Amino acid sequence: MSYRPEKPALSPEGRSYALAANETPFGPLPKVARAIQEQIEGINRYPDNSGQALTAELAERFGLEPDGIALGCGSVGVAQQLITAVAEPGDEVLYAWPSFEAYPLLIRLAGAVPVAVPLREGVHDLAAMAEHLTDRTRLVFVCNPNNPTGTVVGRAELEEFLGRVPPGCLVVLDEAYHEYVRAEEVPDGLSLFPGRPHLVVLRTFSKAYGLAGLRIGYAAGHPEVIGTLRKAYLPYSAGSVAQAAAIAALRSGDEVARRTDIITAERTRLAAALDARGWRVPASEANFLWLPLGERATAFGAHCATAGVSVRAVAGAGVRVTLGLPADNDAFLAAAAAFPPA
Repeated sequence: MSYRPEKPALSPEGRSYALAANETPFGPLPKVARAIQEQIEGINRYPDNSGQALTAELAERFGLEPDGIALGCGSVGVAQQLITAVAEPGDEVLYAWPSFEAYPLLIRLAGAVPVAVPLREGVHDLAAMAEHLTDRTRLVFVCNPNNPTGTVVGRAELEEFLGRVPPGCLVVLDEAYHEYVRAEEVPDGLSLFPGRPHLVVLRTFSKAYGLAGLRIGYAAGHPEVIGTLRKAYLPYSAGSVAQAAAIAALRSGDEVARRTDIITAERTRLAAALDARGWRVPASEANFLWLPLGERATAFGAHCATAGVSVRAVAGAGVRVTLGLPADNDAFLAAAAAFPPA
């Protein structure tokens, strides 16, 4: 089975609201637009395969060592590199479910065995995940905030889990939506590194930074682990335009914060509106909300599509709706109002 994105929906009036892919609704950051323009003259040349300038920017900004950072084609590309580098055919890779849809696909592609542990009330059940660790487990993915539910695990619970994972098993903390987190109990994964060489943090420029179309992400971790990861890097897969745009995005912190504040405010507004209409919506720390509709998920997704609203329906589980601009979100609320919550 391959990854299949939602098809764009179109209303009878010809309107379309893209709320399926967790993209930011904002256009390119001004500094990013200028950086892309400056790179055009050089696209006939190969990019810096080691990504030295971007790596140095990340190291300085987050207080990391350059040899503890690896770039890739979005964080999903880095995740694939990790699985390829660490898991051999027959090894196990553990993750919660439902979580990021690409995990089981990438695991099977490497010939490894996917082991899915059900969420508990929409949240990672780290205690149950620890019970599923075996001597064949090579990686554990913890998506925080979790995609598609938006739920989080706090520092104390996460630190306890890290202490139960043996040194020979990597814990991959996927923080694709880190910039949208506002809850104080959720740790910055980079702060968990001391004394934990088996921890790797994944981040992406596709979401809050608005570079989904350029495909650039990175992993941070112990230099020995990152060195192994780099051996699985597909040469030149982090392009020159993407690298330059990522540097410009990192230097646009104030504007990124302003944009994420708009989205988190919309998150609060939509959650309250849905709650008032009888929908059960888990608290989210990401740029999307989750509607646990179970067997009605596919029908709700099709219903939204007739109104031109694209959402991500997970058959048998629920529907994820990306937070857009107010007009987009109002279109979704109007569609939801015409579909009974129970």
